[in-house]
Amino acid sequence: MSARPRTLGASVLLGLLAAVVTGPTGDSDEPLRAAWDSIADVRIVLFLGLAVALWLVLVLGPRLRGLVAAVTAPPRRRLTAATLTMTARRSVAAAGRRGRTVAVGGGLLAVAVVAPLVVSTAAQQSMVNDIGIYALLALGLNVVVGYAGLLDLGYIAFFAIGAYATAYFSSSTAMPWHAPFVLNPFFVFPIALILAALAGVVLGAPTLRLRGDYLAIVTLGFGEIIHLVANNADGITGGARGAFGVPHLSVHLAGVDYAWGIDPLPYYYLLLVIVVGVMVAFGRLERSRIGRSWAAIREDEIAAEATGVATLRMKLLAFALGASVSGFAGVLFASKQFFNPQSFSLQASFFVVAVVIFGGMGSRLGVVVGAVVLQGLAFYLRDKVQPADRYIYFGAVIVVMMIFRPQGLVPSRRRRREIELSEAGVGAADSLGSATPTVVRP
Repeated sequence: MSARPRTLGASVLLGLLAAVVTGPTGDSDEPLRAAWDSIADVRIVLFLGLAVALWLVLVLGPRLRGLVAAVTAPPRRRLTAATLTMTARRSVAAAGRRGRTVAVGGGLLAVAVVAPLVVSTAAQQSMVNDIGIYALLALGLNVVVGYAGLLDLGYIAFFAIGAYATAYFSSSTAMPWHAPFVLNPFFVFPIALILAALAGVVLGAPTLRLRGDYLAIVTLGFGEIIHLVANNADGITGGARGAFGVPHLSVHLAGVDYAWGIDPLPYYYLLLVIVVGVMVAFGRLERSRIGRSWAAIREDEIAAEATGVATLRMKLLAFALGASVSGFAGVLFASKQFFNPQSFSLQASFFVVAVVIFGGMGSRLGVVVGAVVLQGLAFYLRDKVQPADRYIYFGAVIVVMMIFRPQGLVPSRRRRREIELSEAGVGAADSLGSATPTVVRP
């Protein structure tokens, strides 16, 4: 079957799914009867019409864009070596890309700075606890999944390690088990970062020789172990009740005294600075020798090892770096004064993976946009849908993305090109002259 009938069939099925999950009897004890009542309702016409319209846009959109480009394009001029060399053309193209990146990044940053000033306090709280924290988590997981190509389903465990380390070192009352001294939460940042990175190395050293689904299963088990220990070790972690009274972040230095209190705005701007800093640092890392080594491992680990890449060491580095960012986020999360083991469940881990896939694996901007969109959807559904039913909507969104835009919402340039080549039946993106070489020598 060709791609167009398959896409049409998928669109129709998505329309049926949308009719079912938005039906008035969607939470009935008789699911088959509820599904039939939803499909028999008039909304099925609306959703099927939207599904077919979406399919037509996807089919006709490229042709319309090509027609518009052909009509509006200026006449081509013959360029000789004397007027514009190949090197100059590449320099101009690179400068144009950098200019567009700076312009888009500056515009998005301006929106991020102004956005909390025009929304309610509840929305500000959601921007801190949900969007900001999950954007930071997604950036860390993107190193593991997007850069190195390693599927980690237990990533939320490192988040828990950072949070419990904060409660242990910064308060004598938050948990039954605590340190003999009390530290300012700011001083817990490096401790949590080191502990989470060590946990990543301890997990990765014996398991990173596994690949694919086997690695995913092992990491899934690790995440569940941490969650169960946190939930059942009442005398150490406080058990299911969690940790209470974790102090807020505060600064007392050179006559400056400032504390992040219950107002979400200071936390938001602190998170914004951290997220932007992590994005810039990871961008430089991606373009370094380490980033090229990760790309080589992601594309073909055997070939990368044959060309001299220390694959195990590089995978351990990716695991440790991603885990440290997760532990860093755990400190920020715990400093909101309360958390419990439910915050570190498998659903939370899967949600972070969904954010990375939805936003675009390997794209720093993409995973941040993915966190904004998916957590924005969660905030919108909070008062409209039962908590257990929200994951149906998240699943439907991911299914739509996998069908119509598998490269993600804001994909990296390389990932987008790989998808285009695979759909065209061409070889890997490494055959492209413009792609980053994946042969790396230490």
